[in-house]
Amino acid sequence: MSPEDDEHRASPRDKIIRMANQIATFFESKPHDLGVAGTAEHINKFWEPRMRRMFFEVVDAGGEGLRPLVMDAAATIRRPGEPVSAQQSAQANAGVPGDKGEAAGETKSRIAASQG
Repeated sequence: MSPEDDEHRASPRDKIIRMANQIATFFESKPHDLGVAGTAEHINKFWEPRMRRMFFEVVDAGGEGLRPLVMDAAATIRRPGEPVSAQQSAQANAGVPGDKGEAAGETKSRIAASQG
């Protein structure tokens, strides 16, 4: 049996934990505050309400299996059905953490050049 077979059999809860931890693993290379902000921003921007609802079921049950950075980010992740705050709206329209990307004023040619 391959690891891919295990992934296909994982419960939705286990998949949410795995995805959240993968995001946090990427952001753990940043200073803690940027890692927390980046993890929360990614989940707020790209996870649909159903995914965030499952995420908060895990968090509300104690967060077993979630990396500490995910738990720290949970406080700024939007719960499904909550109105979007002015700060969350600004974050959603901002560049990625570290002031990179078009929203931070970086040109497409500079972005392409930086990607080698």
